[in-house]
Amino acid sequence: MNLKKISKNIYEIPKSGKMIVPSRLFISEKMKVEDDALKQIAHVAQLPGILEHSIGLADIHVGYGFPIGSVAAFDSEKGIITPSGVGYDVNCSVRLLKTNLKKEDILKNSDKVIEAIYRKIPSGLGRKSNFKISRDNFEELLKKGAKYLVDKGFGKKEDYLNTEEEGCLNNADVSKISELAINRGIKQLGTLGSGNHFLEIGFVEKIFDKKTAESFGLKKNQVTIMIHCGSRGLGHQLVSDYIEKMKKKFKGDLPDSGLVYAPIKSSLGQDCLSAMACATNFSFANKQLITYWLREELSKIFPEIKIDVVYEVCHNIAKFEKHKIKGKNKKVLIHRKGATRSFGPGRKEIPLKYRKVGQPVIIPGSMGTSSYVLVGTKKAEELTFGSTVHGAGRLQSRHQAKKSFSYESVKTKLLKKGIQVRARDKDCLSEEAPEVYKDVEEVVKVVHELGISKKVARLKPLAVLK
Repeated sequence: MNLKKISKNIYEIPKSGKMIVPSRLFISEKMKVEDDALKQIAHVAQLPGILEHSIGLADIHVGYGFPIGSVAAFDSEKGIITPSGVGYDVNCSVRLLKTNLKKEDILKNSDKVIEAIYRKIPSGLGRKSNFKISRDNFEELLKKGAKYLVDKGFGKKEDYLNTEEEGCLNNADVSKISELAINRGIKQLGTLGSGNHFLEIGFVEKIFDKKTAESFGLKKNQVTIMIHCGSRGLGHQLVSDYIEKMKKKFKGDLPDSGLVYAPIKSSLGQDCLSAMACATNFSFANKQLITYWLREELSKIFPEIKIDVVYEVCHNIAKFEKHKIKGKNKKVLIHRKGATRSFGPGRKEIPLKYRKVGQPVIIPGSMGTSSYVLVGTKKAEELTFGSTVHGAGRLQSRHQAKKSFSYESVKTKLLKKGIQVRARDKDCLSEEAPEVYKDVEEVVKVVHELGISKKVARLKPLAVLK
């Protein structure tokens, strides 16, 4: 694939063949990108109504249809919606919590802490929840997201106010999702799931931007908690359903069958957006319930503990936003797949408390490496439709990882680093070994140098539930 260097950390696949726009890659010289991922991002540039360029970020790797670590904006009138531009785990996202504990508090109680969380919060493939909710109430939750649970006493208003979209997309329509999707979701509220999902207790190891860190309520040695999960079986099922519906209706040539789509303005396109909003709201509610349970369990160990939401940011989502295109503000449908929003100061979508500094950005590493808190920028709005990376990005497939790393070897290495780990599925530890991911330091260096998000604080893990 022909890659042309534009400037430091910016490369382009020039427009050719059926490409409507060029593709932009925001990577460093030392980063290796799979040829198939480059082909995928060029294929995205062929989709109807795409604007400016298809975007591959520093964590880009092969996905289904769209590569993971990609962004595309589509004209709201002439563009399309494609499930592969979101992924099967709709609104997979990361919620960052801050506490009034210090690192030493966890070190003295690490076994007790990880066991309490392991017992309370279901994790692993297909795991069900003990949380009971009626069908009518579940449908209400799919319409209202995190706010539904807060209104029922499972949290506080600030939890959803400090969440992207305030924890709810308003266009959710339960009639647009299948019975199978509902039946899968209603049993899984408050569960982490499998794959790269996790709950991580860590601490603020370094502050890079003291003023912004203070705005976010972060200080050195403070204990933090990250929750990474999504819409579970409900999201997976409805994406499968809509891919099949689109395949039946689709007429035309595609560079990749995974890129099947529907026009935004079509009834199928509108139905898909309404269904995905349900899954998005489920995901927001899912992390809200986990947050409530964390407060409940950890208060038994630390009676004076305070746990507050810093921010929750999505990285598998399609939604309408306004962006400047050719000098004019334009409503577009943004697809972010393995990409995180990174809005700069002043945007009304940012919670009032952060509006002067910019949106908090959360970039997890892997179980054995650092994670980062950054801040969104105006530069991101200029270069990447207000987007940045969502994590380190995989180097190896899960199949390869299982061959390369054993459960025991990964657990032993983590324990040597002082990191407690629990996983119900032993394969999960092998698949998620730190070595199968790109170097998060290099990934964060690229986005920081580009200015599409700026470093605020570095977090180090102490205990991880997979």
